[in-house]
Amino acid sequence: MLLYYQQHAILIMYKAYKFRIYPTNEQQKALAKSFGCCRWFWNYSLNLCQETYKVSGKSLSRGAIQGLLPNLKKDYLWLSDAYSQCLQYVALNLSTAYKNFFEKRAGFPRFKSKHDRQSISYPSNVKQDGDYLKLPGKIGKVYCKQDRKFDGQLKTVTISLNPDGKYFASVLVDDGKKMPEASTSPKSYRY
Repeated sequence: MLLYYQQHAILIMYKAYKFRIYPTNEQQKALAKSFGCCRWFWNYSLNLCQETYKVSGKSLSRGAIQGLLPNLKKDYLWLSDAYSQCLQYVALNLSTAYKNFFEKRAGFPRFKSKHDRQSISYPSNVKQDGDYLKLPGKIGKVYCKQDRKFDGQLKTVTISLNPDGKYFASVLVDDGKKMPEASTSPKSYRY
């Protein structure tokens, strides 16, 4: 899958890969805690956005949502089970979900359930080490069955758990290539 991002008037091409991963029992427990923390923070933030809108007619910004984390971690010590950047990424995902809703590209953001697909995203500090992905925090090196190799800088890695119990890593890579320019020449046709 190719994704295009515009930065500084240059279109950058990112490539996405999806691999099956095989976490150990200990890693599965740590991932379950991280999934739970991120799901709870999503639901908490979504509820707070809705309540704020009812009272003031305005929603919360991504920065305001991220600003909640230090005090929430004091009140709910178990939030420290998740890597802090994963929790911050929840705020980005929620603000993107609202933006997509208001621009009519998606439905209204919904609350997450522990019975559906679970996921967390690592926006940085993930390393590829042979057949392993080295995740920050308490997870460590996870075996990753790679059916194809990828070159480039890792941008974001999303770890997901499907309801059938299978774990996956979706890896977004900046391969350093710029998006090709559209051709302005007329197309040739065969008759």
